[in-house]
Amino acid sequence: MNAESDERAKGGAALAPEPVAGDVAEGAVGAERAAEQPLGSRAPEFVKARRTLHLSWQVGVFILGLAVVSAGVIMLPLPGPGWLVIFAGMAIWATEFVWAQLVLRWTKRKVTEAAQRALDPKVRRRNIILTSVGLVIIGVLAGIYFWKFGLAMPWKIDE
Repeated sequence: MNAESDERAKGGAALAPEPVAGDVAEGAVGAERAAEQPLGSRAPEFVKARRTLHLSWQVGVFILGLAVVSAGVIMLPLPGPGWLVIFAGMAIWATEFVWAQLVLRWTKRKVTEAAQRALDPKVRRRNIILTSVGLVIIGVLAGIYFWKFGLAMPWKIDE
C-alpha cells in the first residue's frame, strides 16, 4: 500500500515528462509545469515523521478516494455528476499518491488542449455546420411524421 511517494519525489525518479514537439504551446506548458506543486505526499509533517502513521494515513486516503471514485462510477448510468465525482476522488488520491498526481496532470493537459482545439475557428465552423445539418434532418423527419400521423403519439397509431 506504500506508494513510496516521498522517496520517489525526493529522488527525482517521478518527474513530469518533458514536452514533445506536438504540444500546443511548449513555452506555456513549461511555465505551467514550473508553477505546479512538486510530486509526493502532502500529508502533515508529523504524519510523515512516523512510518506507521504515514502508512495508515495512506490507507485512509486510498479508502476515501476509492469510495468517492466508486460513487462516481455508480453515478455514470444513474442521475448525478459521475465524471465530476470521479475526478474529485482522483484529486483525493493525488494528495498522497504520485501516480494519481501524474494522471491528474495528464488529464488537465489533455482538457486544455481539447479546449484550445475546440476554439479553433475551422473546428468551430465545422461543428456549427454539422449541428445545423443534423437539426435540418431532424426537422425534416419530424415534419414527415407530423404530416403523416398528425400529433398522435407513436404508441397510439392504429395504422
